[in-house]
Amino acid sequence: MKDFWEERYSEQDFAYGTRPNDFLASCKELIPSPCRALAIADGEGRNGVWLAQQGCDVTTVDYSQAGVEKAKALAGEQGVSINAVCADLAEWEWPENTFDLVVSIFAHFPPDLRRQVHRNILKTLKPGGTLILEAYHPSQLEYKTGGPPVAEMMYSVETLKADFDGAEIVKLEDRVAEVNEGKYHFGQGAVTRLILRKPS
Repeated sequence: MKDFWEERYSEQDFAYGTRPNDFLASCKELIPSPCRALAIADGEGRNGVWLAQQGCDVTTVDYSQAGVEKAKALAGEQGVSINAVCADLAEWEWPENTFDLVVSIFAHFPPDLRRQVHRNILKTLKPGGTLILEAYHPSQLEYKTGGPPVAEMMYSVETLKADFDGAEIVKLEDRVAEVNEGKYHFGQGAVTRLILRKPS
């Protein structure tokens, strides 16, 4: 799988564009100031760079070295600084109670790893911290406009309720939305969106 992402992010163009995810951008008012933010599976850095432009102290983590290098380059082009880390989230040392905000945008994992990552998100958030997540819903397979080719790597309201049991759910919905992010996310898609807060 690492080879897949290295190849994709080694392309000259940005696979998913350089603009932030629309749902994330719509949540701008939820970003605290000051803010320490973590963007997981951030690819070429479009969301992490946008968070830095909002004044956040940003760490982005991705599996692909090619993606991380493009994230650093994008940050430089935009005149901001990010801490871009190449790491496998299954093995990364998630710091406890560190981040005010975690962003997970189209970060899809097999079920066992998904549950592990989501537990670690709650661990790394500070009490009262916020998670903003958007992912494809299993019915995305009918749309074929992006995302993994297997339903078990996609998320639903029920999946996320179970994974984040005990957190304060601010927003949680399955919906059809227009997703236009580079050449690999395009057109209508079935997505699941979550905003939650870690209990204080």
